[in-house]
Amino acid sequence: MGRTKKVGPAARFGARFGATLRKRFADIERAAKAKYRCPICESKRVVRKAVGIWECRKCGYTFAGGAYTPWTRLGEAARRVARSISRRASA
Repeated sequence: MGRTKKVGPAARFGARFGATLRKRFADIERAAKAKYRCPICESKRVVRKAVGIWECRKCGYTFAGGAYTPWTRLGEAARRVARSISRRASA
């Protein structure tokens, strides 16, 4: 069983589980297997080691992140709030 252009990595499920769930699974798996930019060395070598554990293959930096992406939307929002609070405190 290979991939198909339409559903990509979810092609291995064939006609099972429904189209919507297969598409959602394909999006999640593509995000988990993608390479991301390292926050330390800025190279595009960050890969997922395990659920929520991400590692840069160039500099070896290991950090915790989301289950399928290194940065979650909630984490980004928290980082923005923390940054604005620190700016107000220093002003």
